Amino acid sequence: MADTQKLSEVEHVKDASNYLRGTLAESIVAPLTGALNPDDTHLIKFHGSYQQTDRDLDSERKRQKLEPLYSLMIRVRVPGGVASAAQWERMDALADQYGNGTLKLTTRQAFQLHGVLKRNLKKTIQGFNAVLLDSISGCGDVNRNVMFNPNPHQSKVHEEVYEITKAIGAHLTPRTSAYWELWLDGEPEYSSVPNEGEGDFEPIYGKTYLPRKFKIALAVPPHNDTDIFANDLGLIAIEDQGRLLGFNVAVGGGMGMTFGMPETYPRLGDLIGYVPADKVVDVCEKVVTIQRDWGNRENRKFSRLKYTLDRVGLDVFKQELNQRLGFDLEPARAYEFKSSGDAFGWTTGPDGAQHLTLFVEGGRIADRPGQELKTALREISRFHTGDFRLTGNQNLILANVAPEHKLLVQTTLAAHGIQTEAAHYSGLRRGALACVALNTCSLAFAEAERYIPQLIDRLDGVLAELGLLQDDIIIRMTGCPNGCARPYLGEIGLVGRAVGRYNLYLGAGFNGERMNKLYKEMLDEDGIVETLTPLLQDYAQHRQPQERFGDFVIRQGYVQPTTHGLNFHV
Repeated sequence: MADTQKLSEVEHVKDASNYLRGTLAESIVAPLTGALNPDDTHLIKFHGSYQQTDRDLDSERKRQKLEPLYSLMIRVRVPGGVASAAQWERMDALADQYGNGTLKLTTRQAFQLHGVLKRNLKKTIQGFNAVLLDSISGCGDVNRNVMFNPNPHQSKVHEEVYEITKAIGAHLTPRTSAYWELWLDGEPEYSSVPNEGEGDFEPIYGKTYLPRKFKIALAVPPHNDTDIFANDLGLIAIEDQGRLLGFNVAVGGGMGMTFGMPETYPRLGDLIGYVPADKVVDVCEKVVTIQRDWGNRENRKFSRLKYTLDRVGLDVFKQELNQRLGFDLEPARAYEFKSSGDAFGWTTGPDGAQHLTLFVEGGRIADRPGQELKTALREISRFHTGDFRLTGNQNLILANVAPEHKLLVQTTLAAHGIQTEAAHYSGLRRGALACVALNTCSLAFAEAERYIPQLIDRLDGVLAELGLLQDDIIIRMTGCPNGCARPYLGEIGLVGRAVGRYNLYLGAGFNGERMNKLYKEMLDEDGIVETLTPLLQDYAQHRQPQERFGDFVIRQGYVQPTTHGLNFHV
């Protein structure tokens, strides 16, 4: 660890927190404010929550001499994205009872509840723990929700990898009893987190946990639907004739950067080798412990694993990993990714089971005029005997629909105005991701989720005139450069600089294996449309057979390819 005098503020808070307790017990019952104690705003993240305000109301409340309207966002882990119908029904009910009436499906296959008041926080957490969901390490300087293709019934290999996904998540869950103590009162009927009698000893993380957040994703080629290279640790399943052999290991991915600081950058992971399936959990643990020991604890802007790797060098990192494992990783094996998106509509699994992938704009489960998605899914949850599965692209799979329920699912959705045919949506809209941004994210400079549908409406008009309306193009928008919706992997990436102004990035790979590069800065909506229109016209006229838009803009010289995070700004 760095010299104590140089540790960041958050490191001191963690060290003094008594394994993530701090003064949270007092904060959550303090009656004179809707906010937590300042130090506790850091600690609450480890319990899966962020303190937020309604920024739309900040000016008016300040004028009235009121404090900001504080509330809590809660992020609920769903390993591999698989939730039961009972769990969906409970999350739906909690959103209405304590939240803002909507559910957010995140780009990491988790649920988010927004607008939970401090006085309701404990009751909300108990509510989803009672159906064996939890929010521990939903945020904070620990391993986050582990991602994987949300349909383990797609093949025997998918089923095996899903079980490994759950095992990794369980192994890297913090062992502190603080979560149990603060939110669950030690009552087993409220707990999805086992109290294993380990007290407050953290065998993997140590007293101060990691320097920053840590993300893991798994994928089975040819589908990179979890964007594994955007993660600190990415695992690519290697199979032979339907039998899982092991995983290629990629390390050092991460999407965040800071405007005005070119020494910060997004980065894709580097392949460092292959490991048999029975040793992959150990590899995850050892990578985490190296980052625990070597990561930067002085400046949080440089605390992710990607900066550790670029500081010490990939060879040194790999040598240390092999030493901690007690064996050497094997050379990486051949694989091929073809896409990073979802396939919409009805599909039939190898076992004959029926699955329906629904497009969910912005990942927001809500009722809107003429499109009552939340109500429709609530009705379905009451008879559906299969699962609800959250994808890494903010969409939803109704999986394992019983034969006798297929027509009922279809008619229920139709009755509430929900379209199930992929062709109902443009290729651009199907490939869109957006973070929450304004009005609740404290880091956002601009809109994202609330605005991107309007922008796509205009761009769809251009695409329709060019005969490109059904062509799949990946567009991603965030309200700040931290990259929660992985904008640097968008063939069209838009990152908010100020209200109504965005930087435009172009040239990412359709399969998630190449980042984009800055093309134009500080564009408003008209500027975005006017800039993209001639590029799309050129694409319609001069693309090669099967050529993707991200590849085209590089071949035509609009941008140079980003080969590594260190040349992202070049």
